[in-house]
Amino acid sequence: MAKKSYSWFESRRKTNVLNLAQEQIIKALDTVTLLHKAIRSASMGQKDDAKNFLEKLSKEEEEVDNLRKSVFKELTNVALSTEFREDLMHLVKRLDVMADHVKDSARSVLVLLGANVPDEIWKMNLDVAETLVQIATTLSSSIENLGTDPVRAKEIAKKVDGIEGQIDKDYLETKKLFIKYGREVDAGTLLLLDNLIEFMEQAADMCADTADYISVLAGEE
Repeated sequence: MAKKSYSWFESRRKTNVLNLAQEQIIKALDTVTLLHKAIRSASMGQKDDAKNFLEKLSKEEEEVDNLRKSVFKELTNVALSTEFREDLMHLVKRLDVMADHVKDSARSVLVLLGANVPDEIWKMNLDVAETLVQIATTLSSSIENLGTDPVRAKEIAKKVDGIEGQIDKDYLETKKLFIKYGREVDAGTLLLLDNLIEFMEQAADMCADTADYISVLAGEE
């Protein structure tokens, strides 16, 4: 009976940790959504709206970092297998890094608000941001199922690679636009635009890495 009670306690603590991880991905998703809104506003010339979204993004990124610390603290008090603990730590670390890349993207957008950016380039960056929202939403759904339906969590996680592949394609198309508009856009602006697409692509890569850890965790359930 004692063993059964302990098993229930362990399962409950594991659920608490997964709930914190889910809260973290929700906050990380918020940063991606706000980036998308900021780029959309910037592409429409709505600079004040873009700045407001970017300010909110910065605050959400801080929350992601705080949640990472909360997960790590909770993990020290939970009796879990070494493998599960380490894999979950890797997962939340990657969510934090993903949010960092989104914040770096936001900084590029903020500076670009004062630059002359061709509409076609803004449109391509907006497409990438939209796809990034899709990836983050898929990750959120996967983590949500991790504690209750690991098989389903793994199935959803596998979809991330396919979505991330679209960003890889748009990444290359954006680079081609830099050549197309090379004579119209100054070097400083091109550098910032290059930083923006690089940071968003890195965020997408981090999402794919996170999905891999979700699959591993699902197998450890």
